[in-house]
Amino acid sequence: MEIGVKTDAGRVRDINQDAYYVSSNEEYPLFIVADGMGGHKAGEVASRMAIEIISKKLIESLKNLILDDKGIQDLIKESIFLANEEIYQKSLEDEKFSGMGTTVILAYVTDNKIFIGHVGDSRAYLLRKGVLHQITQDHTLVEELIKNGSISREEAKHHPQRNIITRAVGTSKNIDLDLIIEQKYKDDILLLCSDGLTNMLKDEEIRESLLTNKDIQIACEDLIRLSNDRGGYDNITVLAVKF
Repeated sequence: MEIGVKTDAGRVRDINQDAYYVSSNEEYPLFIVADGMGGHKAGEVASRMAIEIISKKLIESLKNLILDDKGIQDLIKESIFLANEEIYQKSLEDEKFSGMGTTVILAYVTDNKIFIGHVGDSRAYLLRKGVLHQITQDHTLVEELIKNGSISREEAKHHPQRNIITRAVGTSKNIDLDLIIEQKYKDDILLLCSDGLTNMLKDEEIRESLLTNKDIQIACEDLIRLSNDRGGYDNITVLAVKF
């Protein structure tokens, strides 16, 4: 596996409320991106808590358990639920963290599969044989409007409420999450990112950068640069894994 990762505050915001995790143990390849939200530094706290709680729970459990596909998915669910519970509790106990929350997109990789856990509008993509597929579906108001036929996907790109998310970790006592399993093949590139990337660049531009830059770290840095060149209105995090 080749791994690249880069995070940046962007050109407008003072604080980077994104966080990421890359497992230091190659036996347990876990990757997470979280995009925090909330008042002064609260989003930063929420995203950091999510990363720490989920990674600790997952890695410790994976070391001690032999799991089938369902077991891995159940563990991902438990880990995100635990993060939700602890972030929500902290937001109730401390007024300065009231209402904080975070998106979470994570991937755990086995010999031939990629397990995805997803809450919010951070995304997972898979580049396979030159074609970029969006694996996850955004948990946003505009995505709901697209589903029920109220607006088109093209209209969604400029909708005034396009940044309103319908699910987040830590904002309520209970949450729903998406669990996805993808087959893994040689030369696939998995991309996890916050919406600071996808709000600035089209999928075709993301694909082009991943294909053009053979070094996966340089590709991540290029995607950050392109997003900032377009205005960098939000924090940007890009994490890519080439198999």
